[in-house]
Amino acid sequence: MHAPAPENAPPAGENLRAALAGLLDGLPPRQAAQAVERLIANYRGRTPTDAPVLRDRSDVAAYAAYRMPATFEAVRSALAAFRTRLPAWTPASHVDIGGGTGAATWAVADAWPSGERRTTVLDWAEPALALGGELARSAASPALRAARWRRQAIGAGLEIPEDTDLVTVSYVLGELTAADRAAVVAQAARARGALIVEPGTPEGYARIAEARERLTGAGLTVVAPCPHGGACPVVAGTDWCHFSARVSRSSLHRQVKGGSLAYEDEKFSYVAVVRDAVPPRPGEARVVRRPQIRKGQVLLDLCTAEEGLRRETVTKRRGEVYRAARDADWGDAWPPPAGAG
Repeated sequence: MHAPAPENAPPAGENLRAALAGLLDGLPPRQAAQAVERLIANYRGRTPTDAPVLRDRSDVAAYAAYRMPATFEAVRSALAAFRTRLPAWTPASHVDIGGGTGAATWAVADAWPSGERRTTVLDWAEPALALGGELARSAASPALRAARWRRQAIGAGLEIPEDTDLVTVSYVLGELTAADRAAVVAQAARARGALIVEPGTPEGYARIAEARERLTGAGLTVVAPCPHGGACPVVAGTDWCHFSARVSRSSLHRQVKGGSLAYEDEKFSYVAVVRDAVPPRPGEARVVRRPQIRKGQVLLDLCTAEEGLRRETVTKRRGEVYRAARDADWGDAWPPPAGAG
């Protein structure tokens, strides 16, 4: 049995930042920057690969320092929407497919900080697994410290245990061929619940839309971000559904991007599903653009179960509803669940 996390344990995000501190010590700044630039090209690229993107320790260190905080925040934001919809749902086992250095496992630890959980990270890059395990051993979370890090080709031949509660697949599908993407999503569909996250680009959204169709076709129910399991009202090629998470910038972020701000916004697309049917709340919707706050009114762009995409104008005359709209954020459920906030 795992020992419980200490009561004063830091949140997983803070814990991760501490674990990443000093990771690039001894690595020449230009070498780190070059590794990051190449990884960004892969991250934004349109050419799938069947070879590991992370090749050696310098690649992995650069990736971890540069991308782990952003991946963590995106997955954490998606899991927050998941938990808002299903607050009592708790995974006892978690498999992170193509998890690399394990950012999604840190986000899962943040979402469910207590209780026992069997965690397995699968990836084809041995250097990523090695460094991910090294970082996890410094975590406050018992589930992270006890996680298994297993080398595995991501695609055909991949198989997860049928009793897996939660599968995460974050920023992976774009690295795969069409056949391997289908194989990975098919494995995710075997779990009790799954979360797939991709970059918030038209291409990333297209991969999420394809995965969503496969997952619902396998009998799983959409939990978030969609308030329904029907056809997505966003027309591919004209728009794309995506959300945003704020990320604290490290010195490496500022060095590579030449920016001076202490933060950046990570844009991502995602779908979260569960195997058990989840009835929607009456009138449930999702805020799909940043709310526009104007004098005496708030404009909310919503995805709804009944009307698809629509805009709602909430005026000051509506009192509590107006105050809730002023507090609403991009990606939130609308109206807020009873007791939220």
